[in-house]
Amino acid sequence: MAAALVETAKKLFTPETLRTAAKQSERIHIVPLRLRRAIKKFLRDNERMHMKRKVLRLSESFCQIKDFNLLLPSSTSRELVEDPFKSMEPSKRWKIKSAYGDIGLKYTDDETIAYVASRMPAVYSACHRVLKEVRRRLPDFSPARVLDFGAGTGSAFWALRDVWPHSLEKVNIVEPSKSMQRACHSLLQDVKDLPLIHSYDSIQSLSQTIGKNERRHDLVIASYVLGEIPSLKDRITVARQLWDLTQDVLVLVEPGTPQGSSIIHQVRSHILWMEKRRCRKSRDASTSTSGGELQNNAENAVALQPAHCSIPLKRGAFVVAPCAHDGLCPLAKSDKYCHFVQRLERTSSQRAYKRSKGEPLRGFEDEKFCFIALRRGERPKENWPLDEMTFETLKELQAKRNPEDLEIDYEDQFVSETDEDYPDQDLVKYTSDVAETDGMCDDQEEIEDEEAARADLGSGWGRILFTPVRRGKRITLDVCRSTKRDGSEGSFDRIVVTKSKNPALHHQARRSLWGDLWPF
Repeated sequence: MAAALVETAKKLFTPETLRTAAKQSERIHIVPLRLRRAIKKFLRDNERMHMKRKVLRLSESFCQIKDFNLLLPSSTSRELVEDPFKSMEPSKRWKIKSAYGDIGLKYTDDETIAYVASRMPAVYSACHRVLKEVRRRLPDFSPARVLDFGAGTGSAFWALRDVWPHSLEKVNIVEPSKSMQRACHSLLQDVKDLPLIHSYDSIQSLSQTIGKNERRHDLVIASYVLGEIPSLKDRITVARQLWDLTQDVLVLVEPGTPQGSSIIHQVRSHILWMEKRRCRKSRDASTSTSGGELQNNAENAVALQPAHCSIPLKRGAFVVAPCAHDGLCPLAKSDKYCHFVQRLERTSSQRAYKRSKGEPLRGFEDEKFCFIALRRGERPKENWPLDEMTFETLKELQAKRNPEDLEIDYEDQFVSETDEDYPDQDLVKYTSDVAETDGMCDDQEEIEDEEAARADLGSGWGRILFTPVRRGKRITLDVCRSTKRDGSEGSFDRIVVTKSKNPALHHQARRSLWGDLWPF
């Protein structure tokens, strides 16, 4: 019997099978234990009959939203993008009567429970990935006041708390669904050391409740929200309101679909255009005044700010991530679209309630998403990372080797096979099923690794948009990059890196993945 098991294991666990399993675990995100426990407890207290059917119905409703977005024009007119307030009624937000009916999502209790069971871990993982990217590019940024617009069950809040565990002081949550608000509150019941949290059902109620000096937030995040608004005008209006409530950084996350990418592109273009217009008006006002009218110049500059703001905002805006520039998107007129993917290990609730098409449900899933992180101010002018650096070719390196360096060290012959350092994969149990006693995880090592690998905000870093193609010693990268030092223009280029011409960059390219930065 034992011999038969050994033979079966040899047939199943071939080197190719193990390598494939390791590839599937590459940069996989594991939902933290405290969130998994909160979800299990919530589902245990609120579980309903026919959960698989409810999860499937929720998935179909998201597909309907996608179909509604397809009915909208693929591009907006210049008048709409640049000035959506022309001939436009005030938006009612999320209770919008349109040609497609009342699409403002009103989650029932069953839909909320299905969302927690099936979608919350994936949305959390995408938000966590985006906020980690913001922290990596802005290591000195520690938000204290945060606005979570369209918070839902609190997926983005859980990610915020994991990325900046010690800086959060006050979090304002805007969520029109009472069912979602109750679920968010229930999931946070057993969590300790929470910041001050206030919930509102609209931006209007938020503005009416808090003082004028408290309306600006260090960080404003809206995840998987704008796609639920079926009107292009209302999306632009909401985006402008969120930007006016932003003191420093605005983060928007949408599903990784062509429609989600189009929404991000529209908001990106409008906010950058709007801030360029404000800066241009401010410069025109300063040049039109004489030296003795400095006070009037200051008054004109303040007049350009929103009426509810008393502290002057920084002029201008630039993209923190994922774009390396602030110009027109080079993919806007192509058949490609900018999106990324985060692999996560499915939780026990996802594996229990999600359906598969005739095959066993995989232990992981890939969450595709689009995002944009915008910051107030001007892009820092930094030297490009490869400036004044010279690289030797492989032939030059070999020619300079000393005879003693040619001695063979047999232990070094296997370095290339272990370079990628894949994590172990348990084929039976999942990490999300392990019962641990301590629900808090220490992210200090992860933070230290990120600080060691930080990249400045200059325009010299490109972004790898698709999976690199490795063919022998030749690696092809699709990179969105800046073509000007000030980051005002960009392009989408295909870069080929070979080991013979540049072994140093080839060594880095072998370890680069979809979504990584690439130096220029």
